[in-house]
Amino acid sequence: MADLAKYNWKYVKEAVIEPVNFWGLAGFAVAAAYTQSVIPLAVALGMEGVYLASVPANKLYKKLVDNREKDRIRQLRDVQREKLIKAFDPREREAVEYLRWLKEQIYTNYKKFTASKDVPQNIKTLDQRWEDFVDLLDVYRRRKHHLKSINRQAVSNQLKQAEYAAENAPDERTRRIQQANVEILKRRVGAFEELERSVKLVEGQLQSIENFFGLVNDQIVTLPTPERVSSLDFEQLSDSIAMTKQMLDATSDAIGTLDSHNREIGNYQLLTSNPNT
Repeated sequence: MADLAKYNWKYVKEAVIEPVNFWGLAGFAVAAAYTQSVIPLAVALGMEGVYLASVPANKLYKKLVDNREKDRIRQLRDVQREKLIKAFDPREREAVEYLRWLKEQIYTNYKKFTASKDVPQNIKTLDQRWEDFVDLLDVYRRRKHHLKSINRQAVSNQLKQAEYAAENAPDERTRRIQQANVEILKRRVGAFEELERSVKLVEGQLQSIENFFGLVNDQIVTLPTPERVSSLDFEQLSDSIAMTKQMLDATSDAIGTLDSHNREIGNYQLLTSNPNT
């Protein structure tokens, strides 16, 4: 019940700040000041009550408010995405801008070669696919950078040394400490491999999106009929991207795991450096 009240309050708030409502109230206030009478204010309050009781509950008005909110969210997302693109290195920005240019070329070529005024909805989904490309490229670059910051060979060498030290420990206490280090390093290697697989997965998905854009453009230029273009499997690409994002969500803890293991290694080194522990 509380959620419903909160949800309805959104429409009431939007109705209050509507320009037509604001200027209507302002007009009555001016009338009251001009006539030196409270009657315009009383009329205004009565009309405002009717207005707030009817407009926020109107289905068409609710739809208008919901569409405005979606537009605000989309515009904010667009601004954030453009800001993100500016943070890419020149080669990454070039890939993004080329795909954006190719997308617009596809729309232009479709209208040109099919003599259509509008681009069909399935082709317009390339807008979302371009956004997916930018988002996935951001994930790719961050994870790849994190991988580069880790010396995997050094970690593998540490694991071999720790395993040897655990097997040849002179006493039980030393063996337990070394075995704990072995477990930490094993988890670190596993997290590294998981992160590495996710990078390769995203790299393949980025190439898939680029190739699909090229395929759509080729199809439009060489066989410019709506039927031929519609035969392209836009849903397959969409499903593939959705699956990739799900897999990325499943491996999103890999970076945090690596960082956690780094801290555990640091704690282990402090432990082994203190003979009194």
